[in-house]
Amino acid sequence: MSQSLRGGLLRRHRDFRLLWCGETAGKFGASVTGIAMPLAAVSTLDAGTFEVGLLSAAAWAPWLVIGLPAGVWVDRSRRRPIMLAAATVSLLLFAGVPVAAWCGWLSTGLLMAVALLTGTAAVFFQTAYSAYLPSILEPDDQSEGNAKLHGSASAAQIAGLGSGGLIAQLAGAVNGMFANAATFLVSLLCLAGIRHREPRVTRAERRRASLVGEVREGLSLIANDPWFRTQTLFGAASNLALMGYQSIQVVFLVRCVGLAPGPVGVLIAAAGSGGVAGAFAARRVADRIGTARATLLFELGLPLFALLIPLTVPGVGVLLFGAGGFCVCAGVVAGNIIKASFQQRYCPPDLLGRLTASTAFLSYGTIPLGALLGGALGTVLGIRTAMAITTAGVPLAALILFFSPIRRTRDLPTSGRPTGGCRPSPDPLDEPVLPRH
Repeated sequence: MSQSLRGGLLRRHRDFRLLWCGETAGKFGASVTGIAMPLAAVSTLDAGTFEVGLLSAAAWAPWLVIGLPAGVWVDRSRRRPIMLAAATVSLLLFAGVPVAAWCGWLSTGLLMAVALLTGTAAVFFQTAYSAYLPSILEPDDQSEGNAKLHGSASAAQIAGLGSGGLIAQLAGAVNGMFANAATFLVSLLCLAGIRHREPRVTRAERRRASLVGEVREGLSLIANDPWFRTQTLFGAASNLALMGYQSIQVVFLVRCVGLAPGPVGVLIAAAGSGGVAGAFAARRVADRIGTARATLLFELGLPLFALLIPLTVPGVGVLLFGAGGFCVCAGVVAGNIIKASFQQRYCPPDLLGRLTASTAFLSYGTIPLGALLGGALGTVLGIRTAMAITTAGVPLAALILFFSPIRRTRDLPTSGRPTGGCRPSPDPLDEPVLPRH
């Protein structure tokens, strides 16, 4: 039956609708925190540029420490309980920040500890979530599901970024953490309402191989498959540059451009609206020109406009930041949608958790390094020079895709036989469908 006759996923698929609502709420809260926490460090605690960069690094450092074993643990366990536990931990930690401030305990060290612990919870949540999604959606619905999730996440991030600056200005940056805590409560309720239950993992399945062996299997999959290897190397280089400038963009807009907290949130939200445009365009462009060619367009062509960001000046010049950020966000979100659909179809389901964790370990692992790099360059060379260097790295990273097999083909494979740690993958369209997401 065609999709047009069945209707959209949000209308006909209750479990996906609940997951969508929970994820959208979580992204909104995370965006509020993305503005509120640096503003709390800058305005309340008078933190320096390097300390703000270190704060961003702390949120992503857990991917380097536990990213690989987390993938194995997720593959050995049911994914939904992991997501519920991670959301609960994040809810309590974010709600605790304003309480600590009321008690006079707030410090930069405490904010870093919260960022580190919530980042650890995010490792488990994101790994479990990525592996859980294919279990509740049919293969033909996965592209639509990824597009809707990424599109709504981008819209929520826009609203959260805009609201984050206003909340910080009206209620205080620290109190803005309550917004994120509330959204994790919404996520918990939505996850709890999902009816699909994964089969219990038996003890024999959990012990079929050593932890080290299963970690090696995930890394081998990436190392030996040209498609996974190219995308992972690009992700690592791109995230280094992206986090390099994003970790200091609040400091740049406040101290170099002279904006107040409210306009900072609005401007970053305007730039982030490119994510909605990217989500809207991803499937349409990929269907028209091919998924591989669309990847190059979104990941190499659009990010060239990142070079406008460091040219931002007061007045009308703030439009340069908005235009550059808009194009970067559009390219990142569209590229992520194409990549997610490719991975879910190309890799066997029982190895998807390890693939997600191994990819994240290598690509997300550069995010804390990028945050430290941005803070260090801003301290040594000046904030505007640091912005120029890091934004230039965004299109340069995409040269990895240009000089890869992606440039020589129209479409990424939709089914295949990944080599290395992965067994040959049958065509998902020929397999029995498991409920998923």
